[in-house]
Amino acid sequence: MKNIFRYAVTAILLTCGIPVMAQLYNPCDRQATYETKQLFYSMQRLVGAGAIFGHHDDTAYGVGWCYEPNRSDVKSVTGSYPAMYGWDLAKIEHDSANDINGIPFKLQKKLVREAYDRGGINTFCWHMDNPTNGKTAWDTTNRSVKELLPGGAYHEVYVKWLEKGADYMAGLKGENGEQIPILFRPFHELTGNWFWWCANTSTPEEFIQLWRFTVDYMRNTKKLHNLLIVFSVADFNSEADFMLRYPGDAYADFIGFDNYCYKSVPDYQAKLDMRLGILDVVAAKTHKLACLPETGYEQIPQADWWTKVLLPTLARHKTSYVMAWRNGRPDHYYVPYPGQVSEGDFRSFFGDPRTIFGNRLAPLAVYGRYMSSQK
Repeated sequence: MKNIFRYAVTAILLTCGIPVMAQLYNPCDRQATYETKQLFYSMQRLVGAGAIFGHHDDTAYGVGWCYEPNRSDVKSVTGSYPAMYGWDLAKIEHDSANDINGIPFKLQKKLVREAYDRGGINTFCWHMDNPTNGKTAWDTTNRSVKELLPGGAYHEVYVKWLEKGADYMAGLKGENGEQIPILFRPFHELTGNWFWWCANTSTPEEFIQLWRFTVDYMRNTKKLHNLLIVFSVADFNSEADFMLRYPGDAYADFIGFDNYCYKSVPDYQAKLDMRLGILDVVAAKTHKLACLPETGYEQIPQADWWTKVLLPTLARHKTSYVMAWRNGRPDHYYVPYPGQVSEGDFRSFFGDPRTIFGNRLAPLAVYGRYMSSQK
């Protein structure tokens, strides 16, 4: 039966007249679970069919609501859930009941399962506190990376914290006890200067060593084979910039960067276009999938930003997925809610064949199983 499902997405895409990648590549984890492999194959096949759209903390809260069942600002505007759901492991390292944004981990776990059951894709970042002093992820007072490596003063602390995150992700399971595939995005925005793991706190060699240790620990020690690894930087202006801290093809499945729109929309669009172009080249060389793991325009003041800025830029490149940041407060949100100025344009963005939301993703059997409908 599994061999039949392996080609489900290909068959549907060919029927729809959508080009399909000629060659598929395996996850960097040679022992990846069946569902994890199928997800990776499916996302490769979908390159060219449109950019998968995601939203961080989408079903947990939004503008004017919190922890309401079956709620989503994306769904309220478009009628569909996003195709991808972003989450954060931050505070799991302290055995906290809630994550960094206040979501109870018990609820988060339920929402991850619901997303998976409806055919959606889950991705986790980790704003881990600084293991060398217990301060936040934004503390850069120490050269923390070196101290977390084997032999470092805080290596054992780091391993204990990794274990807590690994145990939590191991407990994310589907109906038949299978581990839910996760796009795991550690050390995001690593070329910046604002996190303890950023470029100003370590050498490229130290960072690469920490990345490889972390992935090896998850795979080999904790036996987590449901992770697809996302290497996601911040600013860069050349292929050499991007590759300086790249951990190697055996330690990444997706390559991407975070890029936000601020006051100058033309500047955002130009940089996004340039960086996605570089990513196209790197992805072709490394056989990885290009992505935009965080983006958005806070409060979206431009009514046609979705179809006049973001969409045409994405459409020029082979971007696997794009994820907007969270709708945390009435003054801090990145997708529209009913009545917001870009609501109508977002519906046009949703309806464009170059984007993939939950309504298009669910029938495509991305995990090697058919979904009858969105729940």
